[in-house]
Amino acid sequence: MGAGSWGTTFAKVLGDAAASHDAERIIRVWGRSPEVVADIAGHRNTKYLDDAVLPECITATTDPAEALEGAQLVVLAVPAQSLRGQLAAWGAHVPRDAVVLSLMKGLEIGTDKTMSEVIAELTGLPRRQIAVLSGPNLAMEIARSQPTGAVVACSDHETAQWIAESSTAPYFRPYMSTDVIGVEIGGIVKNVIALAVGMCEGKEMGDNTKATVITRGLAETTRLAIALGGDLTTMSGLAGLGDLVATCSSKLSRNHTAGRLLGQGLSVDEVGERMTQTAEGIKSAAVVLELAKRHGVDMPITAGVVAVLRGQLPVDQLEPLLLARQLKSEGD
Repeated sequence: MGAGSWGTTFAKVLGDAAASHDAERIIRVWGRSPEVVADIAGHRNTKYLDDAVLPECITATTDPAEALEGAQLVVLAVPAQSLRGQLAAWGAHVPRDAVVLSLMKGLEIGTDKTMSEVIAELTGLPRRQIAVLSGPNLAMEIARSQPTGAVVACSDHETAQWIAESSTAPYFRPYMSTDVIGVEIGGIVKNVIALAVGMCEGKEMGDNTKATVITRGLAETTRLAIALGGDLTTMSGLAGLGDLVATCSSKLSRNHTAGRLLGQGLSVDEVGERMTQTAEGIKSAAVVLELAKRHGVDMPITAGVVAVLRGQLPVDQLEPLLLARQLKSEGD
């Protein structure tokens, strides 16, 4: 459900995974744009994935009921802030025995809920049928069949294993976890840290600065994840460090790109006009900071990013806030 770059790419992963195991599989992609849907029906998504070829088993439709009919696995790949409205519109068509997998990385504005929490609330499905996937998953690289890993997390290990087996392609290696909150928080906060790193690049700061922000950004992410019940080991894995490094370093990263444009002096509105896809960190940053304050977690980099996004701090004055903590041991 979602015909953007990541939704279409993951459909390709599922199709290639089936082909590699000589399994028959029907994959339906739902999208709102008739033009994009028609393109996918022709086994391309040139708007988002250039010339990548999609497997023959993929079809596409603008009708959510048609897309969801009889589905065993429902993959959600819509912008995080639109999820509630989308599920309200077509959530009733989700089969009651289906597993729902979230590819989304964001906190809902107004409720501070993770995407798995919103899914549980709107669908009424038990947690054992709701899973999340995260990791260093830049869509364009995966669409080009470049090797990568990912983490599938679900409270039920067997569900996570079933999804992992269903999405194991020659170039895509999923691992399993039961740490849903840790995997989700890693995927959410890395977008905010990537904005900060992008701002540093836009201001032409050096690699030392960017490496420091990435490392201390991981510390912020870890503090919040643990405060919410996440596992420390998740933060050192693909859904933590792996996703953070990819998102902060790659020019394919929407959040890194948005941060770089902000660092060059563009306003938030101007950045939105320049970009064709959502940079989730712009909308999630304030929610992350609010959640951190509620749990007594210190996140100075996130606070600096939020101040810039709100127009409370010129991007030129962000630099001192990136290291604005009391002197203490590195692990604290």
